[in-house]
Parts: sequence; structure tokens; C-alpha cells
Amino acid sequence: MKVRVLGSAAGGGYPQWNCRCPVCVLAWNGDKRVRPRTQSSVAVSADGERWFLLNASPDLKQQILANPPMQPRGDGRHSPIAGVVMTNADVDHVGGLLSLRERQPLMLYGTDRVLATLAGNAIFGVLDGSLVSRQAMTLDQPMPLLLPGGTASGLTLEAFAVPGKPALWLEGGPASREDTIGLVVRDAAGATLAYIPACADVTDAVRQRVTDAAMLLFDGTLWRDDEMIAAGVGSKTGARMGHVSIGGAKGALAGWKGTPIPRKLFIHINNTNPVLIDGSPERQVVTDAGWAIAEDGQEFTL
Repeated sequence: MKVRVLGSAAGGGYPQWNCRCPVCVLAWNGDKRVRPRTQSSVAVSADGERWFLLNASPDLKQQILANPPMQPRGDGRHSPIAGVVMTNADVDHVGGLLSLRERQPLMLYGTDRVLATLAGNAIFGVLDGSLVSRQAMTLDQPMPLLLPGGTASGLTLEAFAVPGKPALWLEGGPASREDTIGLVVRDAAGATLAYIPACADVTDAVRQRVTDAAMLLFDGTLWRDDEMIAAGVGSKTGARMGHVSIGGAKGALAGWKGTPIPRKLFIHINNTNPVLIDGSPERQVVTDAGWAIAEDGQEFTL
């Protein structure tokens, strides 16, 4: 299985378009210790030719331009993007669907809750139903990832609930186990990717679902719970937004300690997070713990 990081930042990207927090200022000033990042999305493929997006970032067009494997080939219209799997209905996870509207056959995978949300918003009707097939994912039930037309892709998918909250624009409605999910993607040889871009707590149940993974991409939104408040750019804690912090006694590093996953990377990193800075003390703590920070354009073979 091939895994390509298309975007590694949280909503708004890095630097965020309207932010001059201390970490963003480094990027605006061209500091070599930081690199711009687009909003989080990952692509997976069994053959390196046909790819499935794990979430469709609003930065998708920019990501296609920056990643040749995502670009059309041959004559006329073509795309190696066979489908999109959505972990929730956050804007930074579904906004890119609107960039896929030019009558291209696609498979859309989501929970009933996410698919109902898309169906209830008329703007997503630009995805022609005669070409774009919507496939419901049932939690805890493995299913094949199918190519347009229904043929096998060589990958299987399993969605599972993780602690979290509804998308910001859906708050106020009834809660559901489908509000925040993680994904396990496997190829025919058994190579396994675990993708959890949002998670409010590293519980025993979450750990048990992914202990056989060859690679884990996990929520790295904030270093500390009050980070945005301390930076003067927000009023919400990470917990209020449904994100466990990386650091601290109850953070992700502590929660995943001892888990036998050989390759672990943080993704969905907020623009305020000091782990974005090469050489920062926070980055060193992450590295010393055996983790890495995902970067746009990385490709891995599992």
C-alpha cells in the first residue's frame, strides 16, 4: 500500500490566512525552520495508480498541483482519484468535494450521518449522482474500497468510533457515535494504515483497534489544551474542539506510550502548535518519543 500525505495542517492551513500568532509569524517572515502546509488529507493506493482520498481538503486543487500522482494523465478527462472517504463533516474534510464536480466518476464513502449531511445541503448536488456513487460505512464492519464501476481496488476499509464531537457547523443537534471516526485501511498483503485525524482521548478501545497497524497518523492539532487561548487567537480549549493535546500527562504521547506501532506521525496540526518549528523543544519531545510530524508531500510504502 502506498500512503501519500497531501496536507498535514488543521483547518485554515499553515500559516493561517488571517493569523499572526508567534508560530505563523515565522512562516510569514520566511523562517527556514517552518514550512507552509495545506489542510489535512491523505491519499492511499494499492497499486500507485488509483487513489482514494481520506478526507477532501478545501486545499485539494493546490494539493493536486503539488502531487504528480494525483494529476490527470492521457487524453481528454481523467483522474487517478477514484474516491473519497470522509471521517466527519468538518469543513476542512468535505470542502474539497466541491472541487471534484466536473463530471468525474467517483466513489464517496461516509457514515450515514455524513452522507445525510451532504444530501441535506443542496450545494453538494454539484456532484452528479449519475457519476458519483455514495457508499455508506457501517461502524466496525470491514468493507472493500471499490473503484468507480464496482471493481475491487485491492484495499479494504473499516471505520470505528473515537471520542470526539460533531462538526462545528452541526453542533446543537443530537450526538452520535458517527460524529468522529477513525479508519483502518488494509491491502491484500495485510499492510495496515490507521488514520485518526481527530480524537478527544486516547482510550483503551482506540488503542486496541489499531495495535496491528504498520503506520498511525494521529490527531496532532495542539501541543497543549489552552494553546489557542494563550496565543491570543481563540477562546476554545482543545478539549472543547474535540482534540486531545500532544503533550501533558493525559496527552497523546502519554496515551500511546508503549503501543507497538512501528511508524507514528502526528497530522492535522494547528497553526499555533510549536511542533511545526524544526528544533523547538516540543518537536524534540515528539522525536524522542519515537514520533514524527507529518509533512505535505511525503509518501510511504507499507
